[in-house]
Formats: sequence, C-alpha cells, structure tokens
Amino acid sequence: MSRDRFEELVGEALDEVPEELLGLMSNVVILVEDDPPPGEDLLGLYEGHALTSRGWDYSGVLPDRILIYRNPILAICDTDDDVVDEVAVTVVHEIAHHFGIDDERLHALGWG
Repeated sequence: MSRDRFEELVGEALDEVPEELLGLMSNVVILVEDDPPPGEDLLGLYEGHALTSRGWDYSGVLPDRILIYRNPILAICDTDDDVVDEVAVTVVHEIAHHFGIDDERLHALGWG
C-alpha cells in the first residue's frame, strides 16, 4: 500500500473520532512515519504530556506527537480491510494516551 493511501486511511480514522473528542485535543499533531525507532516494535506512539498531566505551568511547549507507523501495520495485515481496521485501532489507541488512558486500560477496553 502506498504511503499516500496509508495517510488517507489515517485521515479517515480521524474522521470517525467524535468531534466532541477532537475538540478537546490540544497542542497535538498526528504524523505518519514509515518505521518506529530502531529496536522498537510499535504500531504507533504518543509522545508528549497527556491532558490529565498538564498543570498550570504547561505553556510554551512543542506540540505532542502521535506517530502512526506504516510498515509495521502493513506487516501484520493480510488485506486492505485489515489495514483499515488496524489503522483505526492504532489511531484511537494513541489518541486515548493523549487523554491519559494507559495501555492496561486500553487493552481491557479492547483497544490494545
């Protein structure tokens, strides 16, 4: 799958997130990268300060980043439909980290 098509799928996954939640997101960008850092086995990554940990002194910082890794997702998927599903799960998973939800809770909710 081309990078352009993969980026479209990330955009489509974002379109499925309720506007109320997207409106609450603050100082965060969502990016597509081909691969995670060397030695990391990740489909996505949230880097930054979750909304729940931002205090009165949170200001003047660079945006948080949500990274969606194309090649690892493509590697675990057999069909284009699998890619669509996995991209959606990964996008929701990383957005949840922005809201302060940890991996243990996400797995319990089925978004692992």
